Amino acid sequence: MTAPRPLAEVAADLGLSADALIPFGRDKAKIDPALVPAVPGKAPGKVVLVSAITPTPAGEGKTTTSIGLVQALHQGGRRAVACLREPSLGPVFGMKGGGTGGGRCHLEPRADVNLHFTGDLHAITAAHNLLAAVVDNHLHFRLSPPIDPGRVRWKRVLDIADRSLRDVVVGLGGDGVPRQASFDITAASEVMAALCLARGADDLRARLGRLLVGLGPDRAPVTAGELGAVGGMMALLRDALLPNLVMTTEGAPALVHGGPFANIAHGCNSVIATRLGRQLADVVVTEAGFAFDLGGEKFMHLKAPAAGIEGLAAVVLVVTVRALAWHGHGDLGAGLDNLHAHLDNIAAFGQRAVVAINRFPDDAPADVDRVIAACAARGVEAVPATHFADGGAGARALAAALAPHLDQPEAPIRPVAAPGAGVAEQVEQLAVRLYGADGVAWSEAATAKLKGLGRLGADRLPVCMAKTQSSLSDDPARRGRPRGFTLQVRDLEVSAGAGFVVVLTGALTRMPGLPKRPRAWDIDLVDGQIVGVG
Repeated sequence: MTAPRPLAEVAADLGLSADALIPFGRDKAKIDPALVPAVPGKAPGKVVLVSAITPTPAGEGKTTTSIGLVQALHQGGRRAVACLREPSLGPVFGMKGGGTGGGRCHLEPRADVNLHFTGDLHAITAAHNLLAAVVDNHLHFRLSPPIDPGRVRWKRVLDIADRSLRDVVVGLGGDGVPRQASFDITAASEVMAALCLARGADDLRARLGRLLVGLGPDRAPVTAGELGAVGGMMALLRDALLPNLVMTTEGAPALVHGGPFANIAHGCNSVIATRLGRQLADVVVTEAGFAFDLGGEKFMHLKAPAAGIEGLAAVVLVVTVRALAWHGHGDLGAGLDNLHAHLDNIAAFGQRAVVAINRFPDDAPADVDRVIAACAARGVEAVPATHFADGGAGARALAAALAPHLDQPEAPIRPVAAPGAGVAEQVEQLAVRLYGADGVAWSEAATAKLKGLGRLGADRLPVCMAKTQSSLSDDPARRGRPRGFTLQVRDLEVSAGAGFVVVLTGALTRMPGLPKRPRAWDIDLVDGQIVGVG
């Protein structure tokens, strides 16, 4: 795209008037859903979920494919919108780099979306840390209800990867209550999850009120609502609650809102943005973070019920030839096992799959044909796509393969983990049915917390698995389709406001660290322009 379209034109493609937009400069805007009238007789837009095989260090291009698909649908005359997550500064300055797509399929304004954007992640960070300050102030003045300093569960957050903050001591200096504490990255904040799962301001207020901040001396739960923190948090989140409108490289509309990671949180963009997209468009293309066993599963079990999504048009599974070879330790045929595992998991939810082969110029035609044949043998269409180089035109074949699914009724979502089942039963079902584990081993700490969930009213909440993105197992070194392993659960965290229990497996941390050579070294401001974000 040589010059961006005026944002008002992009909004008009979705039937949005200027009155519904709150401009943030020339090329991005907030949308107030309260000012968007319903379209009489319009059915909700069909939802297409973009996921991927287990990611490799090079990445598979899931966001790029989502954007390319929307551009192809847009070119084909369908009213389509991308509903995507906001990038986190942690990966932008850390190992992964920017999260806005690539080539001729990225979001504009690219640097803005990757960095401060409209301030949503900063507002979430501030609201989360306001509650942390209220908790420590509550301890300092020994207010009621009492909180046991040794049982404070509310952490602090920061949207920068900083391993030195994983374990800290706060309250030193004689004017506080000294205690062990820790930081998570903002993408793992329960405030982030609550905002992304809320249907509106009233729902968000109720979720914030339920946030579990700690336990009293009698081990009774203490919530944010009881500490009087919710009003201030809502004030900080006023603008962050509104979805953001930007455009793709070719001027197609994109709603970008919310940014939870899928390996340590639920990994989906906001319910508010997705519902707005369905109200405005005929096709909503959304993605869930990392592979289908993480973001895809959480979309089905956590986001879809919150958003009122009962079925999908299809799941687009992104794969690259080089990733399959990596999973097979150089053997493409062996690496196909990882693809088959994810297709099995998609089918377990009752969903139709289309495989997008994100094609690179050096891919051998015989290797591409082998992937197509492997998918065809199980009745799944696999389509090579060159959208990175060719934009929407490179994804037209993918859009054509998707078209029959868009013209059929949605496939109902069939849960894999039984709704209302106990936490241990849900974890067992996910471990065995989706990851391929033989069973689950619970640490002593996790077992103790499991027994205490009933007292907190959390024993039958849905689970949100915190698991490495690098393997179907909990061991990042195990490529392909691991077998003969036991999933190791080391801890549990109750997220009463989000409405789930976080199950921490393996050695995964909720505060990443910077790599030896961080992307921060490549980012700079040159002649007033931000460079190196990716």
